Amino acid sequence: MSWTLISDNEEMYRIGIDVGGTNTDAALLDSKLNTIHTVKVHTTRDVNEGIVESIRRLLAESGVNPARVGYAMLGTTHCTNAIVERKHLGYVGLIRIGAPATTAVPPLADWDDTLKAAVGPHAYVARGGYEYDGRTIVELDEAEIRDYLGRMKGEVQAVAVCGVFSPVNPSQEKRVAELAKEVLGDKMPVTLSHEIGSIGILERENASLLNGALLNVIAGVVHGFEQALQSFGIRAGVYICQNDGTLMRSEYALSYPILTIACGPTNSIRGAAHLSGLNNALVVDIGGTTTDIGVLAQGFPRQSSAAVEIGGVRTNFRMPDILSIGIGGGTIVRADKEGDRVTVGPDSVGYELLRRGRIFGGDTLTATDVAVKLGRYEWDGAQTEGLEESICLKADGIITRDIEDAIDRMKTSAEPVDVILVGGGSILVPDKLEGVARIVRPDHYDAANAIGAALGEVSGESERIYSLDEMTYDEAVADAKSQAIEQAVLAGADRATVQIVFSEDIPIAYLPGNALLVKAKAAGRL
Repeated sequence: MSWTLISDNEEMYRIGIDVGGTNTDAALLDSKLNTIHTVKVHTTRDVNEGIVESIRRLLAESGVNPARVGYAMLGTTHCTNAIVERKHLGYVGLIRIGAPATTAVPPLADWDDTLKAAVGPHAYVARGGYEYDGRTIVELDEAEIRDYLGRMKGEVQAVAVCGVFSPVNPSQEKRVAELAKEVLGDKMPVTLSHEIGSIGILERENASLLNGALLNVIAGVVHGFEQALQSFGIRAGVYICQNDGTLMRSEYALSYPILTIACGPTNSIRGAAHLSGLNNALVVDIGGTTTDIGVLAQGFPRQSSAAVEIGGVRTNFRMPDILSIGIGGGTIVRADKEGDRVTVGPDSVGYELLRRGRIFGGDTLTATDVAVKLGRYEWDGAQTEGLEESICLKADGIITRDIEDAIDRMKTSAEPVDVILVGGGSILVPDKLEGVARIVRPDHYDAANAIGAALGEVSGESERIYSLDEMTYDEAVADAKSQAIEQAVLAGADRATVQIVFSEDIPIAYLPGNALLVKAKAAGRL
């Protein structure tokens, strides 16, 4: 393959791609983050086909030289879908370092049988663990660890290690990882829970197990994306979107696939902030299947403070605070024969909208048909003659009321809020909503998710408990901020641009001594 040489002063571009359940969106941005071109293609059963087609169209329609694309970012639902559908997950061996303190609740206690079967039967509780302040409860029994690892040999594709209070002191987890490499070989991937989640052991254990199960999935995603780019002559730095609205290098993503969960709604929030110029607002992202509502706070998605369920499993790693309802462009509208009783969703025709929607000659009434019939959007060649206006008006009332209720649930006060509308399905929403001060529909609103993917800030986080009997308050906060900065640099940020964007500390009354939980988040440019 031949490459086109370019000079240092030529404009360099970045591509952002976001794979949704209905559409795959792609955006081309210049070095000043101006949106040059966007495309929307239908997501295919093999999502890589949609990614390739979106890149092909983006380059063909924009006329940009592929050699001038310096960065390529991907937001993907691959990992979320793998968990929800129980498909393509790898077998994972778990070692919980916590006997005898944690034996009351066995590993995978809240998992259903299908998910247990998908990750395999190897889960063991070994002696060890730490107190909240990092003091040893029980020493590791290395012979016991080697025995458990020996049982896994040839039967697992990854190992997850989870210790009591390991975010405070990770030494035992790191030692088990060394033993796993000795027994199972240097190439055996090992997920350490202190790198994934925060203090609660069961949720952190769940997240670590899922991370190990997703390693093969993310490897296919990353390698497929890299091959797609190379086939078009793009030699860009490749980044994968995280669920906190920032990016990680593709090689970092290969070790931490769990961090890609729910990155789609987050990309939309970041894109909405960029396109609208607002830093504090509610973002309503209406796609083909769902409406996702998030809170934009200081330019970043508000993070959830509660444990988050993924495919029925509770986890406690960082996740955006998102409310999803079953309203989208492909949502199915049903009416009885008299047209008196109308229901909306929650099921959707998804990527089959152009084939099944009534305005396209199909036989299924959808929310898009309703919006076009009521004059909210013009679609060339739309077949609206057979649509009953009374049914469409009733459906529209239901859609509007459901979205208004969802907005109210995400508000932190009764005062009207600004709402940024993005996503291709935002044509469903009228110009005024109850409880909303103003509605902002920015340019390129229908590709906000891809634009958010391309924006290119990289973050790192730290969350741990410090004992103020051993260090001062200022030292504890400084240490947490330093760890967050190092995590951001590891994920691909330019150290010179990294700043602390969030910091909080909470005294923990239920632990003895002067215990302090400190959370810090840092972000910087690529």
